[in-house]
Amino acid sequence: MTNLPDYPAASVAIERPCLYLVATPIGNLGDITLRALRILEQVDLVLAEDTRTSLKLLDRFGLHRPLESLHQQNEVQRTASLTQRLRDGPSAMALISDAGTPLVSDPGFLLVQACHLAGIPVRYIPGASAVLGALTVSGLPCDRFAFEGFLPNRQAARRTRLEALEHAPHTLVFFEAPHRIRETVSDMCLVFGEARAACVVRELTKLHETLYRGSLREIATALDGDINATRGEIAIVVGPDTDSSPDAVLATRLLKTLLPRLSQRDAVEAVSEATGYPRNLIYALALEMKATSVPTIA
Repeated sequence: MTNLPDYPAASVAIERPCLYLVATPIGNLGDITLRALRILEQVDLVLAEDTRTSLKLLDRFGLHRPLESLHQQNEVQRTASLTQRLRDGPSAMALISDAGTPLVSDPGFLLVQACHLAGIPVRYIPGASAVLGALTVSGLPCDRFAFEGFLPNRQAARRTRLEALEHAPHTLVFFEAPHRIRETVSDMCLVFGEARAACVVRELTKLHETLYRGSLREIATALDGDINATRGEIAIVVGPDTDSSPDAVLATRLLKTLLPRLSQRDAVEAVSEATGYPRNLIYALALEMKATSVPTIA
């Protein structure tokens, strides 16, 4: 690894013992961070979900570090011995997943717990996240959201899970296998209603990145008409249940009353607190009112 720009040494110092949770690209290798490369270059061991996948990443950046597997099938058996190796070495280890931020629908939770119980420092090396990427690019409210992971494979269990989330007043983010995407969106139409705002994000950051946005019915139609819809990595973002949200008429009336009396910022804050509506939506409403000549304090 050569010619990496310098930055403060304190941000790259390796601790021993220490477990580093290192986020890796979710598609585009250019999204690896400089700090991630520095950490991966210096640790004594890299723990990977799939060593074959991670070896390609390490080779791409000339990182020749010992590599061992830590996945769903062996995490219980390996956690105690890895914790012991970290403490007795003392060693520095990096935990990476196949893509994105470790532990998010990936193994590693037991190891992190064990390290905390043993007094071994755990450090986060930030980077790509499919959850946050899909959420922010969707155009749906981001101020409150819940990540729901993968839905059950069987339709009955999947619909039961969706029914429990039907009236969520916040945005929901799911991962889904490509071969189930059409069936899952169809179930969402049935449970959430066809008019519910949503976005399906396919192959985020990759060459064939695709966004299907609109109502769930519009997205279902788009997926049915796209031969590539069942290929690649997929996230589903579903907007809040507006029928269960606070009264929009009340929010509008309050804002109309307060804008002439308060600064725009204070009025937005007050209406958001009073109604529970996200600040960004109230702010957009305030801008619309301002454009239609509702007098406000600058």
